[in-house]
Amino acid sequence: MKFHKKLLCSCAAVILLGAAAPAQAATTVTDENLREMLQNVLRENPELVLDVLRDNSETILDIAQQGSNLRRKNALREQWKNDLKQPKSVKLTDRPLLGSAKAPVRIVAFSDFSCHFCQQASRTLEKLMDEYGNKVCLVFKALPQDADGPSALAVTYFVALAQQDQAKAWKFHDALFAHRDKLISEGEEFLRKTAKDLGADMRRLDRDRNSRKVKDIIKEDLEDAEKLAVEGTPYFLVNNLVVRGALPQDLFKSAIEMALSSK
Repeated sequence: MKFHKKLLCSCAAVILLGAAAPAQAATTVTDENLREMLQNVLRENPELVLDVLRDNSETILDIAQQGSNLRRKNALREQWKNDLKQPKSVKLTDRPLLGSAKAPVRIVAFSDFSCHFCQQASRTLEKLMDEYGNKVCLVFKALPQDADGPSALAVTYFVALAQQDQAKAWKFHDALFAHRDKLISEGEEFLRKTAKDLGADMRRLDRDRNSRKVKDIIKEDLEDAEKLAVEGTPYFLVNNLVVRGALPQDLFKSAIEMALSSK
């Protein structure tokens, strides 16, 4: 706020010094007469506003962005206050889990391996998981947007690998997002090579990904997404707080902090 006021005063000084008549220039500018002097000058020289905006365009854009971010953060906090009053239940048994199931904050991610925004959000989550340690755990729920494309196939491999080895499954998860372009262009060939390189038991992986258990997990995830009216990926539940899309790290962190403080 002090920075914004300083800029406003600087702009006012530029306008007054650049456009005031000799008699006005001799007048001492005070808090009491600043507004009136500016009004008089701008009424006579309206083009000065555009000149000041052009000369300070980067600073003004920064201020506008700060204001936009603040409004968004305040709107999210109001939404999250309401979310706290509305418990949300989703099925979590046998889902891929990163971290401790006893963590006070559980992030449930409805995600799609072919989604650019999910890829972006995965990087944010990785940083937040490192920062919060055992305070946060991450649960993956499948929401492929293309039922017949590589993203749906990738989900079956990931969920099946998690039944075999959680650590390998999360390395698989990271590899898919790191090489999203290869997943999209190469499909199953890329999935199988990635799983083999991680030392997966391929016979068991093929058996599990075609099992009733894995199919039911994915089916239930899709049903949970429908129940929550999820319209796109990524979509997160931070305990009961809803986070839609790939939020910047600071806003996602605000959700975690609110979830922690509400425990």
